[in-house]
Amino acid sequence: MEERYEPQVLAFCCNYCSYAAADLAGSMRMEYPAQVKIVRVPCTGRVDELYLLRALELGIDGVYVAGCLEGNCHFLLGNIRARRRVARVKEILKDIGINPERVDMFNLSASMGIRFVEIACEFVERIRRLGPSPVKTGSGSELLTSGASSTAEPSADNTMTQK
Repeated sequence: MEERYEPQVLAFCCNYCSYAAADLAGSMRMEYPAQVKIVRVPCTGRVDELYLLRALELGIDGVYVAGCLEGNCHFLLGNIRARRRVARVKEILKDIGINPERVDMFNLSASMGIRFVEIACEFVERIRRLGPSPVKTGSGSELLTSGASSTAEPSADNTMTQK
């Protein structure tokens, strides 16, 4: 019998909004995937690129940062800083051949418990479609193997060109 792949997801949630939204979802008895592990942080502005990369390095299949709505950060610009850091991590992942869709950023208010559950479910489903992390499986670059119908061939100067 084949076991269904269940991705491991880490969610960095700010204390004031997204963690409160997760708490509200729990109070409303809403369920989100058990694979989502929440790390409560004072502000998403404190989530460093290294935390996201280290989580992936340790075998987490997907990581997201959930902060306050833009313009409503309790620490003024924390969520803006976090969005920039997530964008940098996506670029790094792309450069090393890991699908940047494994990392994302979301903005929530404390009253958005339903949206928190939707995000958790959608993100887990996205990661499930991507499959296990290539870091965990040791399969190498997933961007080269998961391309659409194009193939890459070496050119005369030994660089790869799309065909």
